[in-house]
Amino acid sequence: MKILFIGDIMGDPGIQAVNEALADFKERDKHYDFIVANVENAASGFGINKDTWTKLLKFDFDCMTSGNHIWDKPDVSKYINDQPKLLRPANYPPGNPGFGWQIYESKEGVKVAVINIQGRVYMQSIDCPFQAADKILEKLNGDCEVIIVDFHADASSEKQAMGWYLDGRVSAVIGTHTHVQTAETRVLPGGTGVITDVGMCGPYDSVIGMQVEDALFRLLKGRSNRLHLASHNLKFAAVALEIDETGGKCKSIDRMLINIPSVGDLEN
Repeated sequence: MKILFIGDIMGDPGIQAVNEALADFKERDKHYDFIVANVENAASGFGINKDTWTKLLKFDFDCMTSGNHIWDKPDVSKYINDQPKLLRPANYPPGNPGFGWQIYESKEGVKVAVINIQGRVYMQSIDCPFQAADKILEKLNGDCEVIIVDFHADASSEKQAMGWYLDGRVSAVIGTHTHVQTAETRVLPGGTGVITDVGMCGPYDSVIGMQVEDALFRLLKGRSNRLHLASHNLKFAAVALEIDETGGKCKSIDRMLINIPSVGDLEN
């Protein structure tokens, strides 16, 4: 089966990039059996609000993952329990609302488990992501062959370690959070496809999606300031996975970084 994992969607520019890329895929009859997108930055770069949620639902993603910014808009706590398609990191302490993993079905009826976990290196000291993954896999107990993990983490070393830790036990470990697509897509010996970071969908004339001037102020002045979403040079970042649905092994993983021109056809 073919699975598309879409990188962190940055605000309305990211939503526009996704909309145009998926429209082009449809026009070219490029088909995916299951689509996952990381949406934690969809509301102006920080969290998800009701207006943004309405926009995202129009894409009919099979699953939407998130990360540490999922809590940035307080209203999310009011509806996340009613949205099984929207995941938050599973290793937040007990008592938090929402779902950390779910089993879904592809359009052809194939079971697909998606697990969302968050790293701890340079991030909040929440529950251990490695132990959290073990506990979820124990609960799955072989009920699902195809398993996709969104590991939302900062350190490349921690993300690579998770790939090796889960090799042979899950179909893919996809790194998110740092917004810069890495080039080491590979299938590990046990059959797990990995990438340290899938990248972001949104404005690339920016510092990880935010206006350059705002980011430079923080770095040069050493003071906090408000970050504003950038808007130029849109790109669509994703990985395409081919998974053996009978055994859950990854057969291939390919990076996408597609320019979204303001006029004309999309180009790979």
